[in-house]
Amino acid sequence: MPLSSKDQLKNQIDSAENVLILAAEKPSRDATAASWALAHLLKNLGKNPVVLQTGQSNDSFSFLAPPEKIEKEIKGARDFVLSFDTTKNKIIDFRTENKIDKFEIYITPEKETVDPRDFSFIPAKFKYDLVIVLGCQNLDCLGGIKEKNSDLFFEVPVVNIDYSSSNENFGQINLIDMTASSVSEILSELFKNFWEKQSGQHVAKCLLAGLVAATGNFQSRNTTPRTFLAASWLIEKGADQQKIVRNLFKTQSFSFMKLWGRVMARLQWNEKLKFAWSTISLEDFVQSRTKPEELPLVLEKVKDNFSAGKYFAILYSETLDRSIALVKNSDSESLKSAQKNLGGEIKDNYLEIIYENKNILEAEKELLAKIKDI
Repeated sequence: MPLSSKDQLKNQIDSAENVLILAAEKPSRDATAASWALAHLLKNLGKNPVVLQTGQSNDSFSFLAPPEKIEKEIKGARDFVLSFDTTKNKIIDFRTENKIDKFEIYITPEKETVDPRDFSFIPAKFKYDLVIVLGCQNLDCLGGIKEKNSDLFFEVPVVNIDYSSSNENFGQINLIDMTASSVSEILSELFKNFWEKQSGQHVAKCLLAGLVAATGNFQSRNTTPRTFLAASWLIEKGADQQKIVRNLFKTQSFSFMKLWGRVMARLQWNEKLKFAWSTISLEDFVQSRTKPEELPLVLEKVKDNFSAGKYFAILYSETLDRSIALVKNSDSESLKSAQKNLGGEIKDNYLEIIYENKNILEAEKELLAKIKDI
């Protein structure tokens, strides 16, 4: 009988030493918390995990212990070998010199010269034994990470862990659970089954933070009895639910309130579509001293203030010709259906849609037209 995805994953982790943990270029809070939890667990197992976090750190997780190694780019992933055939002419000495814009290697052959045909330049194996990708529907979600390190995904085993029905099963091992509320829920069950003793307090805190963020403190419809069972186990392992909730939802700075005020000042309502939406400019972020990472919580507050609404959205300009919409629906199943029409990627119970080569007015017009079609 073939091994299950979970058993294959356990075997890969048990045999690996150096593990690279990746999430989307703009990860959800769930994926970020899950990647931190996985790094803590791997460290407890005696491994050498590295979390790649290309964007800015999420301030809402400042109360959690971060992993030891968080990198913004992949550095020193593999060696390159300068190889000399010494059958006819041995190398008796060498030295290196590091100059301002050059690194030079000086070779001393036993005989007068080195034949260029005896010289070769070859790449060695990557230093990572395993790559684990969390919460990505496809490798394109990794953005520049994939573009700059394409060979990595062909030469190193890739584990793909996700809960999206749109996942493209791009890994050698694919652990896709569409009935789970989040990546954090999938990892909670996995850790409980295989590595309960190694799942310490830091692991539990990170996973519970991911669960709380993904489910809106267990209020969204993607919350199931499995979610509560996972949360219960994490609390037993030392995670403080009330502290996590206070840090993720209750503590709101003056700058956050200014951003919320700007969103509400531009809020529009379509009674026929039961659709509430607002727009935010680059200047709004500057004036309120906030970042786009705070918009999901603002969107949640918009939803809370419109009980009659069906769809809720905030659109903002990332650049002058690149706009992003965050779309939310109280029914997570409807959100999955909407994704088929609207596109985008489901994150912490909201849909992120990127509009390339469109300003915010053009993106708003397109979103409104597609909402009408649903």
